[in-house]
Amino acid sequence: MTMTKEQIARGVAEKIRLRKKKRERQQFLFPEMNHQRLTKKQAAGIVDSMFEIMKKALERGDFVMISGFGKFQVKFKWARKGRNPRTGENIVLESRRVVTFHASRNLRVLEEDDGLEASG
Repeated sequence: MTMTKEQIARGVAEKIRLRKKKRERQQFLFPEMNHQRLTKKQAAGIVDSMFEIMKKALERGDFVMISGFGKFQVKFKWARKGRNPRTGENIVLESRRVVTFHASRNLRVLEEDDGLEASG
């Protein structure tokens, strides 16, 4: 499932409500003053809601695509033989599901242009 910005915004809007500020005389002259800024608590609520929406989609096995940013998806990894790097002991790594991220073309171009380094 591709999640559009509208779907993410709709999910966030269900949890976050902003009150309109009273209009003062200056706001008629300066319409940019009509917008109310988010508090840190409200911004944290939005971020938490977005992560919760993404988490539920990934738990269902769907992928989350954010246009201009990238795609998160769940991949299955089979059990395999491995080795403990400290002791050298042979062990079996159990099968599991992992979340992978693929950057969009726009993000990769930005990374190349700005010389950003991937942290891992």
